[in-house]
Amino acid sequence: MTTLAELARAGDAIATTSSKSEKVRLLAQFFVAAAEDELAQAARYFGGGVFPAGDQRTLQVGGAAFSTVLRAVSGADEASIRAAWRRHSDAGDVTGDLLSRLEGRSSETISIRDLDRAFAEIADARVTRERTARLTALLERASPDEARYIAKLITGELRIGLREGLVEEAIGVAFGADPAAVSRAVMLTGDLGEAALLARAGRLDTAAPRWFVPLRSMLATPVAGAEEAVARLGEDVWVEDKYDGIRCQLHRSGGEAALYSRDLKNISTQFPEITTAALDLHADVMLDGEILAFHDGRVMPFHALQTRLGRAAPGAAVMSAVPVIYVAWDVLMVDDEVLIDRPLHERRGRLEALGVPHPLALAHLERVRGAAEIDRRFEDARARLNEGLLLKQPDSPYTPGRRGLNWLKLKRPLDTLDVVVVGAEWGHGKRRGVLSDVTFAVRVDGTDQLATIGKAYTGLTDAEIAEMTTLLLDITVADHGHYRTVQPRIVLEIAFDAVQSSARHKSGFALRFPRIARWRHDKSPADIDTLSRVRDLANAIENERVQLVDQGGS
Repeated sequence: MTTLAELARAGDAIATTSSKSEKVRLLAQFFVAAAEDELAQAARYFGGGVFPAGDQRTLQVGGAAFSTVLRAVSGADEASIRAAWRRHSDAGDVTGDLLSRLEGRSSETISIRDLDRAFAEIADARVTRERTARLTALLERASPDEARYIAKLITGELRIGLREGLVEEAIGVAFGADPAAVSRAVMLTGDLGEAALLARAGRLDTAAPRWFVPLRSMLATPVAGAEEAVARLGEDVWVEDKYDGIRCQLHRSGGEAALYSRDLKNISTQFPEITTAALDLHADVMLDGEILAFHDGRVMPFHALQTRLGRAAPGAAVMSAVPVIYVAWDVLMVDDEVLIDRPLHERRGRLEALGVPHPLALAHLERVRGAAEIDRRFEDARARLNEGLLLKQPDSPYTPGRRGLNWLKLKRPLDTLDVVVVGAEWGHGKRRGVLSDVTFAVRVDGTDQLATIGKAYTGLTDAEIAEMTTLLLDITVADHGHYRTVQPRIVLEIAFDAVQSSARHKSGFALRFPRIARWRHDKSPADIDTLSRVRDLANAIENERVQLVDQGGS
């Protein structure tokens, strides 16, 4: 039996060393000692996951539910919890801190197997009350250190300085396996747990994709312009439109078909017209592509597609109002033949040979040479109402879950807005101890009122973040623990890719992919943009789309 206390001790030892080799050694030592039937789960836990790849269960324990349980188990009041958040900025450490302050508290030994069973029971609970009761029972059994790691796993924030690559290395060291073979097994199965079991058994060479267990998506590296793309890929490049939709993997085997989102969730019921059409394919296939809202020969705005998200069974009216297509750009398996190691040009040929039925389609692909031609194709893609271009090396393999230089993405921000910061959250990981995630707002025309429009956490240097944290602490209006409401004094310039309607923010709009372009020390809150400018940008985007369609840009 391997206990959760042993996992916590190993995790703490890993967290206290900055040496990557020492982290790997400590983790390998833990894996070697782990019980046979608990190794896979332990590997997943150290990778920050809870359930195996392809397992669609979720714990469904949100921040509010967890806070309710923590208050019940620790007896702490709101002031104590806020103070703990100020000290730690980490759900696990907050939990351990509060429970360690209880006197005369007893605990039971919890094994990895026990924890796996408890997580399964929480995931299987049908209502919130039942989930919180099961989580409460689990934390009441746990020691402060065990509870700390339970909280870390529930929130998906292990924060002990481990990356997946280091867990892979530790598996190899533990069982004397070739590091490349371990990495490939993880790439093919998407599961550190399965890779650990295969490594212990000496069977890494048997790792293979499985139907209805989604692979992680191959990722593209962003570039600033066509010249950089050519410098990285060479003069001869394949370009595809970069679509403004939902990245999805489509599996079709026998009489079944399923869609998996980029975060590996099964979303088949939300788009039944696509899975139904996939059954008409004349082969079993695993495709990579994008779901788009598409009506009357043109791509609809992303916010239209959002009306289809989260609906377990969209009705006929919704499906009619927002019809969708699945645009495929890669094929990873045909029947039982794995294609990911084949060059892209061969995979594209196999994809084109499938003869996909509507509402399936193939990505728009062109072969180009040189930066000037890439720039022309970029403008063409924008005229087709798409975000930009994906640029690909035609001899490249498909590498699930990896971001390399074989695929690049080129898109340009729509515009920038000057906004004011109205709130900030404590960061985590490398940004633990600083207020790095900021919520920002624009001004409501003709008033002193502010309307939130988004949040961002990228774009500033470490020095700027440290400077901003000091100022944010000074101008805090209300301290909510992990989040602070602040006086509207800091002006930022925010870049973004699109503006869309949203009920999430007071403004009624949200920015897509916002990032901080710069801190505008030269501007005051009186200089920020107004809600009408945001509305004008949103209207301009839609008008541009309509004009492009009228000009034949569909």
